[in-house]
Amino acid sequence: MIKSKGYAAASAQSPLAPYAFERREVREHDVAIDIKFCGICHTDIHQARGEFPGSIFPMVPGHEIAGVVTAVGSKVTKYKIGDKVGVGCMVDSCRTCSQCQQGLEQYCALTPIWAYNSRDKDGTPTMGGYADNIVVDENYVLRMPENLALGACAPLLCAGITLYSPLRYWHAGPGKRVAIVGLGGLGHMGVKIAHALGAEVTVLSHSPKKQADAKRLGADHFYATSDPDTFKKLPGNFNLIINTVSTSLDWNQYTALLTVGGSFVAVGIPDKAISIEAFPLILGRRSIAGSVIGGIRETQEMLDFCAQHQVTSDVEVIPIQKVNEAFERILKSDVRYRFVIDMASLK
Repeated sequence: MIKSKGYAAASAQSPLAPYAFERREVREHDVAIDIKFCGICHTDIHQARGEFPGSIFPMVPGHEIAGVVTAVGSKVTKYKIGDKVGVGCMVDSCRTCSQCQQGLEQYCALTPIWAYNSRDKDGTPTMGGYADNIVVDENYVLRMPENLALGACAPLLCAGITLYSPLRYWHAGPGKRVAIVGLGGLGHMGVKIAHALGAEVTVLSHSPKKQADAKRLGADHFYATSDPDTFKKLPGNFNLIINTVSTSLDWNQYTALLTVGGSFVAVGIPDKAISIEAFPLILGRRSIAGSVIGGIRETQEMLDFCAQHQVTSDVEVIPIQKVNEAFERILKSDVRYRFVIDMASLK
């Protein structure tokens, strides 16, 4: 076994604290990675605090993992020692269902094996990237951009692909009007990627304080949803609206902003059930949909796209000793726009 150290939650009521554990030995198709950076996703907080069902403790969170290959199995063909690589939300899947065969591992019929708070095929709990190393099958490892800062690329492995996938699926690009609801860790990546795709980008944010940031990130327009006149100004305006927030908004207000045939896509999980009026959908052939990350092939496509267009996340790099403080700041929206842990601080 490979010794590892990181930070873990011992229970839903416990702050994260230093934790020593073991990774599996490198198998013939495995890649061992020295983790250099790991982004903090809001999901990490939900999971570490037992707010989603099925939490496995002790839990080492982290699924925005960027590092360098330190060892490869005897049959590995995709990577070599010294390569800059990443690991996102998934570390395996069934590989045989229709979704996996199409490169849609994120929708695996038997559920993907997540980077943490999941169980490997042998039943061992998976441990994430708030640690100094990880061992992953080469088929679930990504090649990171050589021309971009590794730490700033770590959030691309969750926040980046979470927005890239629906933007591509719903054909964001020149001639399309795209609205991003919420300007946080997810939303700011949506603005950057939609802009790079050539779409006309609008930010819909509760806070008017973020207008300057929205324009800096690439938005063409900004509207404060706290202003009731906003929804009167924009009916039938957008081909695509992506909702990144997890608070319970009135989705009916937003679907009214869609063009005929437009789509409202949720990537944030509301904290309450949503009530939807059917008539505006029917009379405008509008759609409400959801999306979660992307498959391995699409995630690599996203990383290559970001390398080409110089797209990274806006990050605040912290030592791992400040992870609990970072959790509290995220809950207060006190970060522009993603925390990234520098794993050199573990040493």
